[in-house]
Amino acid sequence: MTHAPTEARARLIAIALMVATVTIFPVMDSMAKHLGKTYPIPEVVWARYAFHMIFVGALFARRDALRYLKSRNPRLQLLRAVLILCATGLFFTALRFVPLANCIAINFMAPLLAVGFSIPLLGEKVERHRWVVLAIGFVAVLVIVRPGFAGFHPASLLVCVSAACYGMYQIITRKLASFDHPLTTLFYTGAVGTLIAGLALPFLWVAPDWRDWALMATMGLLGGLSHYLLIQAYARASPAILAPFSYCQIIVGTALGYLWFGDFPDELTALGATAIVGCGLYLVWREARGRDDKVRRGG
Repeated sequence: MTHAPTEARARLIAIALMVATVTIFPVMDSMAKHLGKTYPIPEVVWARYAFHMIFVGALFARRDALRYLKSRNPRLQLLRAVLILCATGLFFTALRFVPLANCIAINFMAPLLAVGFSIPLLGEKVERHRWVVLAIGFVAVLVIVRPGFAGFHPASLLVCVSAACYGMYQIITRKLASFDHPLTTLFYTGAVGTLIAGLALPFLWVAPDWRDWALMATMGLLGGLSHYLLIQAYARASPAILAPFSYCQIIVGTALGYLWFGDFPDELTALGATAIVGCGLYLVWREARGRDDKVRRGG
């Protein structure tokens, strides 16, 4: 008799965790955009992952750490970590030139691209309506980027590549979730990002002052915290329930872009972002409806 209230409470906690996560993401991105004006992007990326590892270390200090350092598929973990590192580096680079809200909106193509990547990587069958949604999402990105028109910046294309890397990353994360603990994945993410980004530091290091050190530390710790909150959210509720709340990130990103950098999306950018959000919500709705139909049929 207590299952329904318990499940409802778990869903509410999961939604709160998701909203907290997508609020943190644009805050972290705003810090990266600010730091990227003064420091080389590899240094900013390194700081993002180095302080992420401090957060991970604090989590492991309370657990049997060695148990979580071992992966059943370390090559796949490395590939995933490299993909998210590439996505981060490209995204941070684009942030130097493109408004925050535009970058966030374009990056929301990642879940749509993950649908397309699921065919060769997971062997999934993609229905016709999903291809239509992908096409609409692609057109929406063109509306935001507007290649060949006034206001176009080539850095917008970096966000498109970043979204592709992030879409692949999501697919691999789904595969790893079936056999590796989330903390293992969290560790690989931080360790690989710190080591690879750190290789460039001897050649381009710019010494931060204490304020920027504090900003870098906050950015990295928020990065680790946000991914941990995301793991906890998905442990309590399904992606179909949580996905709609992920789009709060665009609202927070738009507000921060305006308050911190004086950027505000124009009408076409708002239209494109709305179309991308609509495509994502439609896919979530179709997935939830298909799952309900399957349950009713006893499948």
